[in-house]
This record gives sequence, C-alpha cells and structure tokens, in this order.
Amino acid sequence: MSALGNQFKTVLLLGVLTALLLFVGQLVGGMNGLLVGLVFAVVMNLFSYLFSDRIVLAMYRAKPADKKDYPVLHRIAEEVAQLAEIPKPKLYIINNPTPNAFATGRGPKKSAVACTDGILRLLSKDELKGVIAHEMSHIKNRDILVATIAATIAGVISYVAMMARWAAIFGGFGNRDRDGGNILSFLFLAIVTPLIAVIIQLAISRSREYLADETGAKMINNPRALASALEKLEGANMHMPMRSSNTSASSLFIVNPFRGNALVRLFSTHPPIQERVRRLNEMD
Repeated sequence: MSALGNQFKTVLLLGVLTALLLFVGQLVGGMNGLLVGLVFAVVMNLFSYLFSDRIVLAMYRAKPADKKDYPVLHRIAEEVAQLAEIPKPKLYIINNPTPNAFATGRGPKKSAVACTDGILRLLSKDELKGVIAHEMSHIKNRDILVATIAATIAGVISYVAMMARWAAIFGGFGNRDRDGGNILSFLFLAIVTPLIAVIIQLAISRSREYLADETGAKMINNPRALASALEKLEGANMHMPMRSSNTSASSLFIVNPFRGNALVRLFSTHPPIQERVRRLNEMD
C-alpha cells in the first residue's frame, strides 16, 4: 500500500472509530456518561500528548547524546533531518544492550529520537540511517497526534462500556428494562464495542508503522537498508528482549522490545516484521 493509501486508511479508521463513538452515545440514550467519559479521556490524553516525551524518556532513563561521544549518530541525524525538511530532533541514548529506537514529541519543532547502546553496536551506518529515517518519519507525519486522537476516542468508548457494566451490576442499565433487545444492546455496548475500538486503534498504529517505513525508505532512497535493519532488530529482540516491567510505551519502538505470547502478538501495535520487510524490498 502506498503512503497515500496508508494516510487514507488512517482517516477511514478514525472515521469508523468516531462513528462507533456516536453509536455508543445513541445506545446509552442519556449523554451524561458519554460526556463524562469524553472529558476524562480528553484531559488524560492531552496531558499525555503534552508531556509524553518527558515521561517516556524518563521511563527508560534516556540521557542526552553528547555530540562528542556520538558523532556518527549526530551526523546521520543531521543528514536525515535535512532530507525530511524538519528541524533536527534532540538525540538521546538509552543504556540498554537490546537494540532498539523510538521517536517522541508533539511535532517537528519539539521532538526527540532515542537509541539504545545496543542498536549503535549492531547496525551498519546505512542501516542506522534507515532506522533514524523511520523515526523522523513518525515525527514528520505527526503520529503522536494521530495516536492521541485514536486513544481519546477509544478511551471514551471503553469508559462508557465500563460504566454500563457497573450499571448492570446495580440494576441501572436501561431503567431495569429486561426485554431481549435491551439485553442485546447492553452486551454489545459492554463487551463488543470496546473490543472493536481496541482493534481499530491497533490497526491505526500498524498503518502508521507501514507509513513510517515507506516514508523513511523514500527519504534516504534506500529501502534495503531499513529492511536489513528490521530483520536484525527482530532477531536480536527475540533473543534478548528488553528487561523492563513497564511495557506501556512499547508501541513507540521501531520493533516490539518485549517478548509476548501468541495472544499478545495478535493484539500487537506493530505489523509483522516479515510483512514490513517484504513491502520495503518491493520498493526497489
């Protein structure tokens, strides 16, 4: 799928997510619960959007990458930022042998790219350039903003579904009307809608990963380098997953840094590496 196709897919999925939210509002009838959920989700995700860069960098104890200590990384970042036509992001180093990297920040003027020690040792200069191009594509495409919008809508739906379950426990759903149609509506609201919302949110995340792969590969005119980097990173992270009890920011990394079971992989924010590599190799 082309970059334009991935952008269209994101817009379409956000539209479906919004339609689902409106449908949930219709199911609950009274809009008070929906409005409370909306306010709660907006405040929570606005805070995350404004301070996510500081939070995630602190979470992984990232330190500023001094230009004297990491001249190659800075030179690559300067080259890619020029190609991307965005300001050079701040660079950080995570003292971790597991090779990986992520980008964070609200947009091109306030952004950061963090790399682990491991990725600097594992990849060649061309492969590292491909990874940096992928991360700067996330910045250029404002993926943090897109993810925040999706999280806000999905958060409201999950909140209303939770309130519906509590109302059912205390006999408050549908004014105690227990006809068949009302029960089906409750089941759909309480169980199905939050699951659909999560699936759509994950689909948006995977779509943005494909978009960043393609944008980054075109940026440096070297899809093979990024494909090779992804294969190396996948193998290394499978054998040496990141040691951390906090997996909440795993979606930011270029490959999933935590090993999971089949169910976790099914609900992964990352597309399969094999498919990402295949698409990149077909760009030649």
